[in-house]
Amino acid sequence: MAAANCKVAVSLFKRTLGLGPAQKPGSPRSLLAAGRLQERGPQQGLREGRPAHQCFSHQPPAICRLHCVSVSPQDSMSAGLRTCYRYLNQTSRSFAAVIQALDGELRHAVCIFYLVLRALDTVEDDMTISLETKIPMLHNFHTYLYQADWRFTESKEKDRQVLEDFPTISLEFRSLAVVYQEVIADICHKMGLGMAEFLENRVESLLEWDKYCHYVAGLVGIGLSRLFSASELEDAIVGEDRRLSNSMGLFLQKTNIIRDYLEDQLDGREFWPREVWSKYGKKLSDLAKPENIVPAVQCLNELVTNALQHVPDVLLYLSRLRNQSVFNFCAIPQVMAIATLAACYNNQQVFKGVVKIRKGQAVTLMMDATNIQAVRAIMYQYVNEIYQKIPLTDPSSGRTQNIVSTVQKLSLSSGPPTGVPSRLLPHLSVMCDAAGRPELAVPELGPGLGGGAHRTVTPPLGPETFHQCSPPCGSNRCSDDFGSMGVFQKQAAVDDAE
Repeated sequence: MAAANCKVAVSLFKRTLGLGPAQKPGSPRSLLAAGRLQERGPQQGLREGRPAHQCFSHQPPAICRLHCVSVSPQDSMSAGLRTCYRYLNQTSRSFAAVIQALDGELRHAVCIFYLVLRALDTVEDDMTISLETKIPMLHNFHTYLYQADWRFTESKEKDRQVLEDFPTISLEFRSLAVVYQEVIADICHKMGLGMAEFLENRVESLLEWDKYCHYVAGLVGIGLSRLFSASELEDAIVGEDRRLSNSMGLFLQKTNIIRDYLEDQLDGREFWPREVWSKYGKKLSDLAKPENIVPAVQCLNELVTNALQHVPDVLLYLSRLRNQSVFNFCAIPQVMAIATLAACYNNQQVFKGVVKIRKGQAVTLMMDATNIQAVRAIMYQYVNEIYQKIPLTDPSSGRTQNIVSTVQKLSLSSGPPTGVPSRLLPHLSVMCDAAGRPELAVPELGPGLGGGAHRTVTPPLGPETFHQCSPPCGSNRCSDDFGSMGVFQKQAAVDDAE
C-alpha cells in the first residue's frame, strides 16, 4: 500500500496548480499590455519609460504572451532568478503564466514559492526513494532552504532539475525579503509533514478528506494569501483569514479529485473518501462498472455537493482583493473549477472517460473573470446549470438545492450584476412596482420552489439607466427592444462596447 499511495500528494499537488482545462490562463489586462508592447517593440517601451515584457517561454508568439514577465529598466534580474523562471516554465504550463502576470516583487516571491514546493513534491513523488530516506527528507526539507550547497542528485523524476540545481533556487529564496522567506519556509515545513503523514494512509472520512486537501492545496492557498499581504498589494486580512484561504485551495483540489476518478483508478490511486463511496459500492473501483452506474453517479453528486460548500468562502475571499493582478491570479482557477464541477455533476462520463470544458469556454472564462461582479455572475450561471440537472431521486438532492440557492443569493447579494458582459447575466427580468419603479425578478431555485418562484430587488443603478415605465404596466413587466433582460442587458451592451 505504501507504493500505491506514495504518489498521492504529488498528483493532487500538480492538479491543484494546473487545474483541468485551464492550460493557458492569463489575465486579459496583461495580455493587452503585452500585445501593445510587442507591436511597438520592447526598446520603444523602454525609451518611453514604460515597462517592457521579457519572455522566458519557448512557446509560439500567441502563447508566449501568456508567459511574459513585466520588467522595468530598474528591475533587471540576476542570472539565478532568470534560471528560476526557466524552471518555472519547464515544470508548469498553467501556473507559470499566471505567476508571471503578478505585479512587482510579489511575482518573484511566488515563483520561488512554487519551485520550492515543486522540489518538495518531486521528492514525495519519487518511487525510487525508500520510505526510510523519504520521510526524513520531507520532514526536514524546509531546512535545506538555508543550506547553500544542499542538492539531491538521485531522483529519477522528470522535474529532477529543481532538486539537482536546488542551490540556485535556495540562493534566490535567501535573496527574498525576510517576510517572504518566513512564509515560504513555514508552508514548506507544514506541507512536508502532511505529505509524510499520508504516504501510507488512505482517505477514510470526510474530515480526513478535508485534512488531506488542506495539506496539498489549502496550505498553498494560505501561503499565497500571506505573500499577497506581505507584499502590501493586499490588505492584512487576506493573509490573516486562514479559513477562507484554505477554502480556496480545497475547492480546486476537490474539483480535481472528483473529475479525475477514472484516471486515478487506472493509475492505481484512490482519493475519494471511503465515508462517501462505501454507501454506493463495496469497492471504489466498482463504481466504474456499467451495472453500477446509477449508484456511481449518486456518489459523484454527493461529492460535488460537498465541494460546492466552499463557494461562499471563495466569493468572500475574492471580494476582498483590490490588486488586479492578484485578483486575476486567484479568480481564473476558481471559475474554471465551478465550470468543471457543472460539467461533472450527474454525468456518467466521469466513470467512462475524460470530462473537461471546451477550450473556447475556458478562454471566455479567463477573459471574463476580471472583477468580482463578473465572477459572481459566472458562479450563478454554473450553479444554475447544476440545479437544472438535479435528479429528484438523488439522495443528495436536498443538500444540492440548498447550496445552489445559497450561492445564487450570495451572487446577487449586492444587487444584479452590472459592468459585466451580457452573456454572463442570468435569466432575470425587470419589473415595475406599484409606483412604476424598476425591480429585478430573481429566480429562487431553493428546495420546493421548482424554479418558478421569484423575489424582487431594486437594482443599484442610477435613474438615468432605466427607461420610464408607463403605468399601468399590464402584466407589471417592463418591456423594451432588448427583450426580457430589459435595461440590464442594455447596460451590459454599453459596457461591452466600452
